[in-house]
Amino acid sequence: MPLVNLGSMARIDKASPSSYPNRRAAFLAGCRESASTPALVLGASFLGFGSLCRQSGWTLPMSLASTTTGWALPGQITLIELYGIGASAAAILLAVWLSGLRLLPMTLSLMPFLRHPGTPRWRYYLAAHFIAITAWATCMQRCPLLPSEQRLPFFFGFVAVLWSFTMVATAAGFLMVDWLPPTVGLGLLFLNPVYFMLVFSVDLAQRARVLPLVLGAVSGPLFHLLTPDWSLLLTGLVAGTAAFLLERPLARWLEARSAAREPS
Repeated sequence: MPLVNLGSMARIDKASPSSYPNRRAAFLAGCRESASTPALVLGASFLGFGSLCRQSGWTLPMSLASTTTGWALPGQITLIELYGIGASAAAILLAVWLSGLRLLPMTLSLMPFLRHPGTPRWRYYLAAHFIAITAWATCMQRCPLLPSEQRLPFFFGFVAVLWSFTMVATAAGFLMVDWLPPTVGLGLLFLNPVYFMLVFSVDLAQRARVLPLVLGAVSGPLFHLLTPDWSLLLTGLVAGTAAFLLERPLARWLEARSAAREPS
């Protein structure tokens, strides 16, 4: 997959218009924006997921039901692994729940941008189900630039294409398992982290978003050496909390330093 397409995400704010003629146009714009690099990368990852489902003894309906209801690869992979070793339903539920906790702050941060007076409440509940990191990262950049009445249609257009691609890719990966080597399937799953890092690189100018990325990158390997089973959870908790606590003091220090450098 050509990396030059991934780099174009860095120009998303400049290349995309700040409004559309109507809600339908905003929905179609979301479809178009999703039907390129985001859908291809996420589709490739779910191709690997479908292959993993077949290798783990799942049926095709089970695999598609996982993508339909879960639609979050870390939680879905956790489900497959624990199910494969015969873990109890309570243990599987707890593990998937802990994996899904990362989606709560994404939902809380994006949902205010999607609100518009007069919108039925059920549409917000539906939108919350489709908030995952790909849609969140893109819509956090795009939705603030749009009129409030166009944000939810844009979001639904974006996730409609993503969800469709992942459903087709799950089925394709399941059916192609005999032609897809296990190492290739696992490699496809790792496209997501690479893509997300490239998407987040757009926000490197914003200190509040750089801090958790840097602290997470530093603390993640250290926690993995300390406790591999809990390293991901501890990294998110410690790095995220530290970034939250450090952001304001760091901002004040930088402002004071900048003021001290200015000529009197």
